[in-house]
Amino acid sequence: MVGTRAALRYAKATLNLAKEKGFAKEVNDDMILIQSTIEENHDLEVMLKSPIIKSKAKKSVLTEIFGKKVNGITLGLLNLLIENKRPALLILVAKEYIVIYDFLKGIEVAQVTSAVPLTKDLEKAILARVEEAMGKQITLNNVVDPSIIGGFVLRVGDKLYDSSVSYRLDDLLSQFEDNQYIPKI
Repeated sequence: MVGTRAALRYAKATLNLAKEKGFAKEVNDDMILIQSTIEENHDLEVMLKSPIIKSKAKKSVLTEIFGKKVNGITLGLLNLLIENKRPALLILVAKEYIVIYDFLKGIEVAQVTSAVPLTKDLEKAILARVEEAMGKQITLNNVVDPSIIGGFVLRVGDKLYDSSVSYRLDDLLSQFEDNQYIPKI
C-alpha cells in the first residue's frame, strides 16, 4: 500500500515522543478514535485524500473534529501531516501506531472472521479461550465475511484455525476428487 513506510515512520516518531512525555496510552486512545472516525465517515476520508481541497480547510476540519478530544501530541501529529502535505496518511499512521503500541505492550491481535457479526457474549467467550491458549493479552477483531457460510476462521499472529463451513466443503470436495475407487472416465 502506498505510504505505509512513511506512515510507519510517523507512527514510530509519535510513539517515541509520547513515551518520552508519558502519554503513550492516551495517544493510543486518540489513534483508535481517529481510525474509527475516519473508517465510519467516508466523506472525511475522501476529503483527506483530495488534492483539490486546500490544506487550510483540511486543518480546520480536523481541528474541529478532534481538537478538544485528543492529546496535544496527537494534535501536533495532525498539524505536521498537514504541514508536510500528507493528511491522507492519517488513517495509516493511526493503524501503525496502534500495532506498534500493542506490540510494545505485549498485546496480540486475534482476528475472527465469521459469516455474521459476533454477539458480545460470544466475543467474550472466544477472547477468554484464546487468551488462555496463547498465555497473553489478546485484542479481538471481528471481520464479517458471508462467503465462509458458517463457522469461523481465527487468526492469531502466524497461527490459523479454520472451522468454517466453506473450508469443510472444499475439503470434502477434494476428498471426492481424490477417490481412487471410482474410475475416472
